[in-house]
Amino acid sequence: MSPSSATPKSSARAAVRRHDREIVALALPAFGALVAEPLFVMADSAIVGHLGTPQLAGLGVAAALLQTGVNIFVFLAYATTAAVARRLGAGDLPAALRQGIDGIWLALLLGAAVVAVVIPTAPALLDLFGASETAAPYGVTYLRVSALGIPAMLVVLAATGVLRGLQDTRTPLYVAIGGFTANAALNVLLVYGFHLGIAGSAWGTVIAQCAMAAVYLTVVVRGARKHGAPLRPDLAGIRASAQAGAPLLIRTLSLRAVMMIATVVAARMGDADIAAHQIALTLWSLLAFALDAIAIAGQAIIGRYLGASDEEGARAACRRMVQWGIASGVVLGALVALVRPLFMPLFTSDQSVIDQLTPVLLVVAVTQPIAGVVFVLDGVLMGAGDGPYLAGAMLVTLALFAPMALLVPSMGGGLTALWWMVAGLMMGTRLVTLWLRARSGRWIVTGAVRA
Repeated sequence: MSPSSATPKSSARAAVRRHDREIVALALPAFGALVAEPLFVMADSAIVGHLGTPQLAGLGVAAALLQTGVNIFVFLAYATTAAVARRLGAGDLPAALRQGIDGIWLALLLGAAVVAVVIPTAPALLDLFGASETAAPYGVTYLRVSALGIPAMLVVLAATGVLRGLQDTRTPLYVAIGGFTANAALNVLLVYGFHLGIAGSAWGTVIAQCAMAAVYLTVVVRGARKHGAPLRPDLAGIRASAQAGAPLLIRTLSLRAVMMIATVVAARMGDADIAAHQIALTLWSLLAFALDAIAIAGQAIIGRYLGASDEEGARAACRRMVQWGIASGVVLGALVALVRPLFMPLFTSDQSVIDQLTPVLLVVAVTQPIAGVVFVLDGVLMGAGDGPYLAGAMLVTLALFAPMALLVPSMGGGLTALWWMVAGLMMGTRLVTLWLRARSGRWIVTGAVRA
């Protein structure tokens, strides 16, 4: 082989290795931070569960409401990551930090608004979500106290986006681990040491979230002062952050509507079906954390390349991340298929539930490669700031999924058919819409700001 022919191949291999190092360096810590988040609720449940069944039931409904209310605003992380990464790629670190600070101010404003709504309406919300008469008082207590931590939770989302945009996913991992540890310790101390009951669990979560927000703010403020970025609120910047996040909010709401519809349909099929459905959703969420970690790396890397006006670098990174998505999906799918017999007994010994769950998990396993590509392309387009397209694509997906899912029982289909709608139709539609956009190249808009 001549040197002239070897050089391009060597360069290509070096580029692939560089992309791989970047993806791993960002994705692994991101995965750890993502897994740490649900551990907050798990710790609360484990500690409160020993107080009694009504307390645990109240916590379950209140925590679901709290998570839903906070996760709706996940765009604070996604939109901030993309915007900050663009500025960083353009070589303007002060502007990148300024962009992140605007996102944090938006988080504070939204958090204050949510608190103002949740505290007075807590009893009505618990009743709407079906809390029993015995569980409702505990749920109201937990929700009202925990709501005080919502501004801090949203600041954590926005500040996480800032650091991801700056290509730092290690700090969020360390903060998440510290927050989980503090939350667990505070829960034990306040619930049993100070005998505050379920209110103590809520206060422990609030204190831990506020501490996490304080750490993030310290890191961001220190960086802003070092590079001369102003800290005061900027209405134009806050408005720009809100406008960038609005399409991602629509996308998130549409995605949650899909999962809610699936749960409603499963609930009407019977107790065994809804139990199996909930177990499958638990596994689905765990798999999503692994794939979302690659998507987060995609957001940060693509935003940086486009900010640096490196179109070819963005395309190459996209191609490599799609390969990572496929490979990850294949591995995760194989693991699901192999560990099915070990996984199911952890959640249930009811044979009727296991009978329903067995084919559903096979559907989940078979469709993981599709999910891998969907998550990656979702992250790539978020990193490119292509929110309006993502919102439209998810609305199309919802419009196709909803009638088909609702027709499953009337057409004689069971839980397996419903999950073919979730993992097959819903994810397949997303794959087609996202793949077409990626192939078109219309997402590639270079510069420090997406025009």
